[in-house]
Amino acid sequence: IWIVLGSVMVMVLALTSAALASTSRAAVPTTLVDAVRQATAPYKAVAAAQAAGYGLFHGCVAGPQGGAMGVHFVNGDVVGDGELDASRPEALLYEAKGGKMRLLGVEYVVIAEAWDAKHDAPPVLMGQLFNYVGSPNRFGLPAFYALHVWAWQNNPSGMFADFNPQVSCE
Repeated sequence: IWIVLGSVMVMVLALTSAALASTSRAAVPTTLVDAVRQATAPYKAVAAAQAAGYGLFHGCVAGPQGGAMGVHFVNGDVVGDGELDASRPEALLYEAKGGKMRLLGVEYVVIAEAWDAKHDAPPVLMGQLFNYVGSPNRFGLPAFYALHVWAWQNNPSGMFADFNPQVSCE
C-alpha cells in the first residue's frame, strides 16, 4: 500500500509540474507585436517609463505625407548597447492628446556602425527586417537601423510602418 501511495504521489507531482511548464510556455510571446505589448505594458504611464530610464528625446515627429510617429522617449543606455532585444525597446512612442500621453508603440534602434561591425546583414527581430536611415538625418544621429512596432495603436499602413496616419502632432 505504501508503494502505491508513493506512486500516486509522484504521479500527482509530475502532472503538476507538466501543467506549470505548459502554463509558462503559453506566456512566451509568439509575435513581435505580442512581445512589445508584454514588454511595454508597464510604460502606459510616462512616469513609469521615465523611472525606467526613458527620457524625452524629440518632440512629436510628423510624417512627410501626413500622420506621425509621435513623441519619442528614449533609453540612451539601450540605444548605445549595439544590441537588439524585443523585451527592451530603445524608444517608446506616445501621442499627446487632451493633456495626456498615450502609449502607441515602440521604435527599435541600433547605430549602423555598431551593428555592421559585428554582423554581415541588416538586423531582423522576430522576423521583421529593419529600415536603414542614413546620415545626415533630421534626428541628428549617425546612420542607424530602425523598426517601428505599433503595438498599442492600429496603423492602416501596417504594424511596422514608420508613420501612422491615425497619429497626429496637433
